[in-house]
Amino acid sequence: MAGVLYAIPTPLGGKATDALPASALATIRTLRHFVVENAKTSRAFLKEAGLDLPTLDIQEIEKNIPEELLQPIRDNHPLGLLSEAGCPAIADPGAALVEAAHAAGIRVVPLVGPSSIVLALMASGLEGQRFAFCGYLPREAQERASKLRELEARSRRERETQIFIETPYRNDVLLAALLDALPEKTLLCLATDLTLAGEQVRTQSVLRWRKARPTIGKRPTVFLLLSG
Repeated sequence: MAGVLYAIPTPLGGKATDALPASALATIRTLRHFVVENAKTSRAFLKEAGLDLPTLDIQEIEKNIPEELLQPIRDNHPLGLLSEAGCPAIADPGAALVEAAHAAGIRVVPLVGPSSIVLALMASGLEGQRFAFCGYLPREAQERASKLRELEARSRRERETQIFIETPYRNDVLLAALLDALPEKTLLCLATDLTLAGEQVRTQSVLRWRKARPTIGKRPTVFLLLSG
């Protein structure tokens, strides 16, 4: 396992032992060096996964230079990469560490686990052959509206599902922008609280969403659209 960077998915909610397969947990339990997005939540995850916290070396990626964080691998130790929730390097600062690993000729191994983007697409009923993950949209209202119209046009032209996310406290702002900017026949899916007890995935036209606009609140949500 030496000389390897492991990209470790973390649960979107619930227990690590419920969300990850046994093979992934077995690999995680062999590691002692980790690069993480948030040390506090990562320690909670690793403890639940069965690791002895005092024996671990845990470094936060945003407080260090990615190339320097790869030192355990150079010292012949495998290294684990953890994001806050979901998959490392997907809309996540861990991408910088993966990039540095490739530049250094280090093997990167993704472990199996939950991906909110893929789960949302699976449950949406939208186009699954052609899709694009667009990350976060602009925060400024006019720029965001322009980007939404651009994505809708691209979806119509390519018959391609557009997928994006937002900081939870801005979910309802984004939903309002979607319903204002998109044509009424555009299909919009809200995939909320994936893998949690309150999970909800619903796809319908913008027109129908306008007639009964929900309040999402701060619940983690993936947004998907497909031109109608």
